[in-house]
Amino acid sequence: MSSRARARAFMARGAAGQRRKISRGLPVGSLIKCADNSGAKVLRLIQVIGYKGRLRRVPSASVGDRVVVSVRKGSPDMRKKLFQAVIIRQRKPFRRPEGIWVQFEDNAAVIITSDGELRGSEIRGAVAREAAERWPRIASASSIII
Repeated sequence: MSSRARARAFMARGAAGQRRKISRGLPVGSLIKCADNSGAKVLRLIQVIGYKGRLRRVPSASVGDRVVVSVRKGSPDMRKKLFQAVIIRQRKPFRRPEGIWVQFEDNAAVIITSDGELRGSEIRGAVAREAAERWPRIASASSIII
């Protein structure tokens, strides 16, 4: 694998560049709406991948984070199984470097495979710019990026 292909694969997994600080609005145990057409409707956040925390602090996620979720409502073949997902919207306001505060009306995620590909083929609703910049596959499938 050439270095260019390796860098591209690394970027597709959402590990590109320096990460900005975003207010973490989704603690473990949160119920999240599924914004793709994979068959899931409601997801429960189980774990935040790459979270470095403190003793007895509940891990939490923000826009653009890769998380492990279980399907609470949805198609019977997906229910009670664990999947990886990316948070695309959060209710808690977060500040962008240019000074704008961004807040969405719901918490939403899209289910992905282990190598960063979308499990569904379309994304319903808006996607935060932070998630779209970090996950190119999500950016190409989304209709609205805010």
